[in-house]
Amino acid sequence: MASMLDAVDQRTKLVGENRLELLMFQLGGMQMFAINVFKVQEVVQLPRLNLMPHRHSSVAGVTHFRGRTIPVIDLSESIGMRPIDRTQPCNLIVTEYNNTVQGFMVGDVDRIINMNWTEILPPPDGTGRQHYLTAITRVNDRIVEIIDVEKVLAEISPYDSRVSDDVIDTALLEHAKGLEVLVVDDSSVGLAQCRSTLDYMGIKVHEATDGKRGLEKLKKWAAEGEDVPSKLLMMITDAEMPEMDGYRLTREVREDPRLKDLHIVLHTSLSGSFNKAMVQKVGCDDFLSKFQPDKLASLIQDRIRMVIDKG
Repeated sequence: MASMLDAVDQRTKLVGENRLELLMFQLGGMQMFAINVFKVQEVVQLPRLNLMPHRHSSVAGVTHFRGRTIPVIDLSESIGMRPIDRTQPCNLIVTEYNNTVQGFMVGDVDRIINMNWTEILPPPDGTGRQHYLTAITRVNDRIVEIIDVEKVLAEISPYDSRVSDDVIDTALLEHAKGLEVLVVDDSSVGLAQCRSTLDYMGIKVHEATDGKRGLEKLKKWAAEGEDVPSKLLMMITDAEMPEMDGYRLTREVREDPRLKDLHIVLHTSLSGSFNKAMVQKVGCDDFLSKFQPDKLASLIQDRIRMVIDKG
């Protein structure tokens, strides 16, 4: 299975074209699940695990992987299903999120599929595991559920959304009041973290749960006569989202004369080095890894200073 991922670096050409690749797997039953290949480092057979004292119930243990010790999470148990049956063949999907490496224990790993983000849809109301899904898709007439890994990780090791007092320039807070920001993210955890920081600074938050809805909101404001680049201090967008990803959203904004000067921040849990290259390719103004409230607050304050200097 590891050989399937050897060419992952070549897949960057998919980004900006509203395409992605998904790694499909099972968790013991017939239902198929998936995560974005860009977050996957390697897939191996489940190695020997060492138990940890006082571990979260969804953490099966730790293992040594390429010179480092990483936690191994039972992905089935973490989304409310029965634990993986380790008497059956199991695999370990090694991933990187927000500069941390962890392994997810799964059952059978199926294959990698190349798809368009328009084929990735928000989960319908009433989906049994909707709480842990960011999206669904259909492959060969089978529903594939795309797991909200950010939410899984946040429940195992909660993110601290507080902004440190020494990061805030209190003189800027008066200028921040009344400013507006659009946050585009399909993850409830990602939205909540941005909202917490922006609320703390007194900034009004508009939200959209995918790139298509975000673009529709921007175009609606423009059609109503709003000067959108002046209305919004910035747009903060996730990278991977149903229907339209953050890269394509940025490209669409840059191609619209009414929107092209909008300040755009790519805010994602994908690999930092990869995204810094993509920022330049699609025309974002800034890049920031998720769940770093101090850095987000600093970035917002830098943008406020820039607006003041222009004003």
